[in-house]
This record gives sequence, C-alpha cells and structure tokens, in this order.
Amino acid sequence: MGRITLPNGRSLSRMAYGVWRLSEATDHSVNTNLARIDACLAQGITTFDHADIYGNYSCEELFGHAIKARPSLKDQIEIVTKTDIMLLSDKWPNTRVKHYDTSAAHVTASVECSLSRIGVDVIDLLLIHRPDPLMDAQALGACLDGLIDSGKLRGVGVSNFMPWDVDLLQSCMKHKLQTNQLELSLLHTAPFTNGQLAHAQQHRMPVMAWSPLGGGRLHSQAGTPGTAAARLALKLETLARAAGTDTTAVAMAWLMHHPVGVVPVMGSNQLDRIARFGDAARVPMDRQTWYELYELANGHEVP
Repeated sequence: MGRITLPNGRSLSRMAYGVWRLSEATDHSVNTNLARIDACLAQGITTFDHADIYGNYSCEELFGHAIKARPSLKDQIEIVTKTDIMLLSDKWPNTRVKHYDTSAAHVTASVECSLSRIGVDVIDLLLIHRPDPLMDAQALGACLDGLIDSGKLRGVGVSNFMPWDVDLLQSCMKHKLQTNQLELSLLHTAPFTNGQLAHAQQHRMPVMAWSPLGGGRLHSQAGTPGTAAARLALKLETLARAAGTDTTAVAMAWLMHHPVGVVPVMGSNQLDRIARFGDAARVPMDRQTWYELYELANGHEVP
C-alpha cells in the first residue's frame, strides 16, 4: 500500500485504522488489540486515528496498553488524535453541557492526556475535532505552534472545517495545517461540491475521510429493491466481482481515486475484515466508472 505525503513532508499510510469502536469490542484485551494492529501493519496501514473522546475517553488508553506491551510499535506507526469536543462524562465532572473547547488551556491539557494515555512522546498529527464558534484563532494558533515547537506534536490539522474555518486558523499560525478530516463517502458527497475538497486541493492538503462507508448504511440500505441504494449496491457488487474483492474495497477505491489524496479511516474490530482493507489498492478505477458510481450515489446524472 502506498503513502500520502503531508505538507510538512511527513506521510500517512494510504488508509488509516480508526479506533473509535475499540471499547465496544467483545474482546479488547492487549493481545487481541495487538492482533488488530498487526493485521493493519501487514497491509502497510501504519496510521491510527484516535480522538480523546472515543469510548468515553477510554480508547486511547486501550490502544496505549498495546504499545506498552510492545514499545517497538512507536517507531512503526503514526498517531493521529483529536481534541476540543467536551462530552457529558464522569471523566469531566464539571461539564454541564456538551460543548467545544479550543482554549489554549484545554488543548494543551488534552495533548498531555493523550500523550499519557497512548504512551508516546509525540503525537504525529493533532486535529481540532469540530469548528468552535468561540474559537479565538490567534490564541489557538499560538498554542498549536507552541506545541509543535516544543516537540509534543509533529503536525496539526482540522476536522469537519469549512474552507473559511481553515483559512481563519491558518492565518494565525506559522506552521501549515496538514489535513482536514471530513465525512466523505458514496452516501455523503457534499464535500465534492461545497468547496471543502477544492480548498484542500488548492492548499495541497490531503483529506482524511471519516465514515467512508456511511456508518455501515452503504451496505444496510442495499436490500430494498428498486431504490437508489439498491442500484448503487448492484453496481458495487458487479465491480467487486470483476476485481475479485468485496464492495467495501470498491467504495474505498472510489474515494482514493480523487486527486486531492483521500485517506479513508476504516473502523472494524473484526480481524477478518481488517485483513481485507488493503484490497482497495488493487481495484481498478477509471474516470467513467467513478462517475457511474457518483451518479448512482446522487440519484441523477451530472448536469
């Protein structure tokens, strides 16, 4: 599997493994989590996507137990994590309402917590999880620059930002933002036309795609005959058979065909499914096939 180069010259694997469901697994023992990590590494998937809030603030720590058991992993993987969402949780007993916190004090404390939970000395990429209406861009930008300069972060990006949100934060930073992680799939195609992907391509920023299978809806909605979802599913199945793989691989190949450089964030606790993620790299995808799927996804041909 290839790699995607970030603006700072570092790179991510062509796909990433998302750990947001790690705490939901029937078995999230150290040995089983190591097996999941190994299944990714065997395919060249070295980028692992976290957020402080995942699993009610538990998934980073579960992953960290695996790193503690095998410290050599630190030199084999890239850690991406996120900050600013504050959940109603016993972990933060003074939180009265779910909100966003991009204050320098919170972001700094969150980074320290993530470093401790995961058990690493540096985070490869910190993302601001959601645009914060109360974001003080100058204060946040200075904080993020300082965390990079201190060696605690190798880079910073954003998640779910619109182009103007990206530009605002970037205008207050000396270090370049590295990525925008967006909801992007055959069931959520808005970023292709709302300016998010165009802006990312203009600034040479690869995009990470969360929920690349529509939260499982891409497959779950396919069973109703005559619907747009069923027609899309049929086309995916036809392409999957021709490539000797499954529909997940085709849907990921469709995303990865975009010139901006899309890194799908894949999430599964099942080892057999994880072992097939890399199949997407061998699915042929040309321009007309891409548009056939785009048309089916939108329910109409392009104008």
